[in-house]
Amino acid sequence: MPSVSSILKGLVALAPLVAAAPANYARQEESSSMSSSTSTESAAATITETAGSATAAAPEAAAATLSDVDILNFALTAEHLESEFYKQGFAKFPMSDFMALGLSETQVKSLMGVGETEATHVTTLQSAIAGAGAKPVEACDYNFDAALQSADSMVKTARVLEAVGVSAYLGAAPLINSSDILAAAGSIVTVEARHQAFIRVASGAEPVPAAFDTALGPRAVFTLAAQFINSCPEGSNLNIQAFPAIALQNPEQATVGQALKLADPAQPAGASFCAFVAPGGNQFAPITDGNCMVPQGLQGEVYMMITKTESVADSEVLAGPSVIQPS
Repeated sequence: MPSVSSILKGLVALAPLVAAAPANYARQEESSSMSSSTSTESAAATITETAGSATAAAPEAAAATLSDVDILNFALTAEHLESEFYKQGFAKFPMSDFMALGLSETQVKSLMGVGETEATHVTTLQSAIAGAGAKPVEACDYNFDAALQSADSMVKTARVLEAVGVSAYLGAAPLINSSDILAAAGSIVTVEARHQAFIRVASGAEPVPAAFDTALGPRAVFTLAAQFINSCPEGSNLNIQAFPAIALQNPEQATVGQALKLADPAQPAGASFCAFVAPGGNQFAPITDGNCMVPQGLQGEVYMMITKTESVADSEVLAGPSVIQPS
C-alpha cells in the first residue's frame, strides 16, 4: 500500500471551511478571516509542559463556560462526525478498493470495525447525556466529498480524524469535574488511540511515533472538524468559535526542514510565529517576510498554528490549527 506519510493533497493543511460551519460555532473572528488555500480537523487553551515533555492543554475561558454535559455533547459532536464518515465511506467503496491499496482482507474488516466502534461511542454518549437529564446533540449535515474521493483518501483522512480524536479527549480531560464522566471519557480515548495505531500500521507508518500524545482543547478541535460540517439541527450547536484557516502558498511543503509561505505575507495581521504543537513539546518558528521553517524533531501528527507570540494560548492564536504529518 502506498505510504500515508502525508494527508491527501488538498487536506495537507487541513484548513477548515469556516464559512460552512454552524453559526453558533463559526462566528466571524474580530480579526480578519483567512480563506483556505485549499477546498477541502479549545475552549481557549494554553499548552504547558508536563513531565517527560508531554504537552497538555490548560483551559482558559472554557473552564468557566463549559459544563460536564457540554463537554459530553462536544465529544458526541465529534463521534457523530466520525461515525458518519465511516458509514458513508464503506457504503461508497467496496472491500476490493481497500485491498487494491495493499490492505489485507483482515485489515479491511478491522477498519470497518473502527467505524462500528465509533457508532457505539455515539450511542454510549447519548445515553450518558440523557441520563444526566440533558438533550444529546444530533448528527449534523456533513460534506465528506474531498475526504471520500477514493478509498485511499478515506484511509488518509481516517488517520487524521483518529489522531484529532485522541487529542480532543486529552484536551477535554482537565475541564471535566465529574470523576465518573472522566472515567467514561478515558475508556473511549484509549480505544481512539488503538484506532489510530492500527490505521498507522495499515498505512505503513510507525504505530507509536512518539512517547506522548498531544492535547487540543475543544476550540482547536472544532476548527479542524468544521470543514466537514455544512449545518447542524437547531439546538445541536455548542457556543464554540472556530479559528480562521491557515492560508499557505505551498501546503504540500509542510514537511520537516521546508519553508512555508503564507498566501499573503501581510496576513493575518500581527503574525509573528508558526507554532508547532507536537508530542515532544511546542516549537516556534519566526515568520520572516511571510515565511517560516518547519523545525526538526517533529513526530506523528503535529498541529500548526499562526500566533502573535511564542504561545498557543487562545488570545495569541491568529489562525489554525492545521495538521502536518512528519512521520
